[in-house]
Amino acid sequence: MKEEEQKKIFNGWIKVHSALLFKIVRAYAFNEVDREELFQEITIQLWRSIPSFRGDAAVTTWMYRISLNTALRWAASEQKHRQGVKPIGEIEHVLMEKPNQQDERLSWLYEEIAGLHEIDRSLTLLLLDGFSYKEMAQMLGISESNIGVKLHRIKKYLIDRSKKAKHNGI
Repeated sequence: MKEEEQKKIFNGWIKVHSALLFKIVRAYAFNEVDREELFQEITIQLWRSIPSFRGDAAVTTWMYRISLNTALRWAASEQKHRQGVKPIGEIEHVLMEKPNQQDERLSWLYEEIAGLHEIDRSLTLLLLDGFSYKEMAQMLGISESNIGVKLHRIKKYLIDRSKKAKHNGI
């Protein structure tokens, strides 16, 4: 594949599917610097993988798979790097917040999603983006029935957390 063709494909996919990438980045990176780093890692991996795209799956399915795998590797690497290192403090997220924040319910949802185990986090993002159980199973390498069970448990967990948050005035 010629570089010019690869560049055209890459730019088109990024233009159309950037929201998909931002969702994954936000679910795995928790401050602006990390988000920028993870976004860069994902886009580099997507660029490198374009020549191997065969069209067997939808572009979004393929991009999700690469993005999720990159995010999981990045998160594991960051966790190893940060073991034993304390962040600036418990108020680090406050320092990074922008004054014009989005709906606090959406922020709450992203915080809850970020607190899920990696596979559950991935499933939740895939569900929010409207992927079928079959597509999710292909991306994550688990059975459709397992997807259904996990998603049922995740929904129940988030509903329970939501009720507790409302009860506590959040």
